[in-house]
Amino acid sequence: MKKVWQASGVILLFLFSLYYTEKVVDVLRDSDPIMKTIKKEEHKYYEEAVDAVLKDNSIIPGAKGSKVDVNESYKKMKRYGSYKESLLVFEEIDPSVSLDDYYDKYVESGSGLDSSVALVFKVERTDNIDSILTILETSGQKATFFVDGLWLENNQELVSNMSSLGHEIEIMHYNGTYDETYFTMALSILQSITTKNKNYCYAEYDKKEVLDLCSKLGLHTIIPTLQVKNKPYMEVKKKVSDGSIISMKVDGNTEIELEMVLKYLNQKGYSLTSLDHLLTEK
Repeated sequence: MKKVWQASGVILLFLFSLYYTEKVVDVLRDSDPIMKTIKKEEHKYYEEAVDAVLKDNSIIPGAKGSKVDVNESYKKMKRYGSYKESLLVFEEIDPSVSLDDYYDKYVESGSGLDSSVALVFKVERTDNIDSILTILETSGQKATFFVDGLWLENNQELVSNMSSLGHEIEIMHYNGTYDETYFTMALSILQSITTKNKNYCYAEYDKKEVLDLCSKLGLHTIIPTLQVKNKPYMEVKKKVSDGSIISMKVDGNTEIELEMVLKYLNQKGYSLTSLDHLLTEK
């Protein structure tokens, strides 16, 4: 028994010495001018997270916040030898309400926290698509194309080329329907062509069969903020706003007016981005 108590005493003494050493290290680190400067400056870089906004059956994404990772920043600067702003390390702050918590809600726009907008095209036929792709390429712009599953099966090489140009490709429906078997088959084909995970479904109004299917498959369903009908330039000019998802048909009207639309958005200071980037909360 005496030996047990002696062993226990040695262990306790060892643990106490570790605790004491750690505290000494903490005190020394906290008194280091580098650490003092980091703690003094960290509040300047704090960005609060913005919660996603829920309204009825729709959701508008929020944004992650960020703060200085004090310990990691200190490690980097200690190796450098002095405080250096460019060596600050940041960690994300998740919003309490996030888009990724709700697949059973329609996404109607981006957060609107900056001037970004996304352009999406509905593809059900091949006419005009080459010209539209050329206009986008000449303008240096990327877009998101929602394609019909049956059209995809018959135009796999074209879809591969579209993806190689940096455009996002998503499934809209299969021959106008939302049969789960055909829809998932089209998703599988698209996945094999683009090698990128699919994230979105497309609806033009509250359509339960779309929302239910896409929610089941872990896809967000968008209802575009602005659904262009026949006069792309005038409709975009009249209705576009920060965070807009602008939907256009692949047709002759779009081919004729797309260049004007792109120039207008640029002149008004809008930043045209992909749908995935528009809706990210990072």
